[in-house]
Amino acid sequence: MSTFYIQQFGCRATQADGAALERQLLDRGCTPAADPALAEIVVLNTCTVTAAADAQARDAIRKIHARNPAARLIVTGCYAQRAPEELAALPGVNWVIGNSHKPQIPSLITQIAPATFARAREEGTVIPSEARNLLFLPAPIVDSVSILTGDIFAHPEFLSAPIQGGESHRTRPILKIQDGCNNRCSFCVIPYVRGKSRSLPPDAVIFEIQRLTAEHPLPPANSKVARPILAVHSRAREIVLSGINLGTYGRDLSPRIEFIGLLRRILDETSLERLRISSIEPQDLTLDLIDLFASTDRIAQHFHIPLQSASDRILAAMHRWYRSEHYARRVELIHDRLPHAAIGADVIAGFPGETESDHAATLAFIERLPFTYLHVFSYSPRPGTKAASLQNHVPAATIKRRARELRSLGESKSAAFRHSQQGRPLRVLTLHRDEHSINEQTAVEYTPALSSNYLRVQVPGIFASNLWLDVLITAQEGNYLVGEPASTLCESSAYSASLRYS
Repeated sequence: MSTFYIQQFGCRATQADGAALERQLLDRGCTPAADPALAEIVVLNTCTVTAAADAQARDAIRKIHARNPAARLIVTGCYAQRAPEELAALPGVNWVIGNSHKPQIPSLITQIAPATFARAREEGTVIPSEARNLLFLPAPIVDSVSILTGDIFAHPEFLSAPIQGGESHRTRPILKIQDGCNNRCSFCVIPYVRGKSRSLPPDAVIFEIQRLTAEHPLPPANSKVARPILAVHSRAREIVLSGINLGTYGRDLSPRIEFIGLLRRILDETSLERLRISSIEPQDLTLDLIDLFASTDRIAQHFHIPLQSASDRILAAMHRWYRSEHYARRVELIHDRLPHAAIGADVIAGFPGETESDHAATLAFIERLPFTYLHVFSYSPRPGTKAASLQNHVPAATIKRRARELRSLGESKSAAFRHSQQGRPLRVLTLHRDEHSINEQTAVEYTPALSSNYLRVQVPGIFASNLWLDVLITAQEGNYLVGEPASTLCESSAYSASLRYS
């Protein structure tokens, strides 16, 4: 059976799609390769949220083809859905398959041997009809590259599997429970490449979390399955819920379920020790949801709330259906209820029509609120979006300077937050150690760990991954905190009352 490698790009939702493909290929007897240079088939799962993401995918395709010209390249994901012909023109690409048909890739790979791909390219013909029939419609060919895309809004499939383990030795599985978006922000192409909002049914969410949190015996030493280094517990202690627009979870289901209702079910029906939410829009951040976060230590005190701009004029032009003071009230309420919570935001620099006054308003807004980190994006026009057709685009040099100023402010906010945690006790989850787990200044070996409030902590010493440690924060070194271990709680499933962030 074929060897394969999946090259991932973009957001957690895209990575979850890739994890689902990997699971299906393994179930069909395919063998994962450790490197794209060693694979017969390479799947590139792309992102298209920015022009930089597009460029990154094109560069990767060229490099993989140069290193492994015999590999059959299948390009899929959001970029493939948006501009398949663009990708088909790149050397080495055999198939371009949009998100609309991504679920059928495993069947394609297991039905078509690499030799068949090679023959098709040599003869300049399409892939044989018996394989195309598997995909329900003929695949057009462009310069011997087969393209398969369709109306994303006509394909309701939900493709997802937890992102866990693998070559990244991920300690905290990421579970995609929602896909697509019904909003139409003027700068965003994602609804057009991912389709309408759709949700993983709540029973399926509960089942997946119960499966991930069940004790699994470690594979034997001679097993072909990767054995975690120093791992003591194979069950997940923390799981991250992700989606394209997570706060809209359940609105498409019948009967309808609210996102907060799903969270309560997870707390009531699973033994998960810590749940983390990847991102939520400000209009979906209700008072009841904040109260739920404040009521339990089993939900990480971490809020990522896209802002994009603090200029109400620009927010209106972006078709963002909130205004700056509505956003500010939510942040202030979180800080009031959970003063040590992590609060992060996405911000776009240089949206068309953004003036120096608009940019200054965003800087002042971020400065006065208790943000703990920022993700800053330089605006780039996405084909097909309303913002791309606007006339008053900001010069590239100005965008670059504004993005630099926003990142500098974000770094200072992060440093201040880390400084505020010194002297505090924290419960942290140990992460996978690698060859870089050594402090370059002191030459002391350490174990990386993550706190509930999204702080990276270096714990001196060698500890297994996926353990709870009680640590006292004693110093700040660069972007990390140093936490001296107080105790190791291998079997604890609840946080001690003394360590609650309140």
